[in-house]
Amino acid sequence: MLLLIDAGNTRIKWAVPDLRAQRSGPAPLWLQLDSVSHAEIAQLASQWQPLTLKRVLISNVAGAEIHNKLSTILAAAVPYIVPEWLASTEKLAGVLNTYRNPAQLGCDRFASAIAAHTLFPQQTLVVATCGTATTVDAVTADGVFLGGMILPGLQLMAQALARNTAQLPQVAASVAPENPFADNTELAIVSGCISAQVGAIARAVTALAQRQQQSVTCVLSGGAAPYLLPHLGFTCQHIDNLVLTGLYVVAQSVSH
Repeated sequence: MLLLIDAGNTRIKWAVPDLRAQRSGPAPLWLQLDSVSHAEIAQLASQWQPLTLKRVLISNVAGAEIHNKLSTILAAAVPYIVPEWLASTEKLAGVLNTYRNPAQLGCDRFASAIAAHTLFPQQTLVVATCGTATTVDAVTADGVFLGGMILPGLQLMAQALARNTAQLPQVAASVAPENPFADNTELAIVSGCISAQVGAIARAVTALAQRQQQSVTCVLSGGAAPYLLPHLGFTCQHIDNLVLTGLYVVAQSVSH
């Protein structure tokens, strides 16, 4: 079994792909798929210990504390395995990373780019991952990662205006795509935040299409994706668990 871990800024997602399943495309089929908050990280030991694992591959952008906690949990649950920590490099799994300093690119963004390029080969891509932060990246049809944008995620934008965002998903779902002009402050804040997110993604699609002189496929992932999709005004491929899929592709491409 292969354990894939996506340690993000808010949650830790993990999955075990079905390596024996016959797939109709490059997307993995999951035997197990789950997530916990950072506060619930101790639960992972009991979830992982029963697994018959041969390999562990991790993307961590949550910092040294989560790195250390995951290392401790894995050492207790599967002491016979040395975890592999994904790091951005100049080239991996068919994607060329042209960041000025390739190692500085967030490994989650690199994994998402790898996943999108694998799922949509020979297509010019804008890859938008909408979580705690929103990242909007460009990948050429031949797999060159050009760079991208980073902006606060939907909830962070709302929090910056010192409003209670506990009901953000419900409020976001009530903002009408055809009418961004809200008649109350709560909806006006959310409408503004959605418009900022959508505007960044739309600008990236337009700019990349002009630069490459090709049509662009937009790939959207992350927890806020469902609230942005109705407002985009153009077709976008909604893919869940893009980082985990990228880790799966990397695992298949790098022998162990």
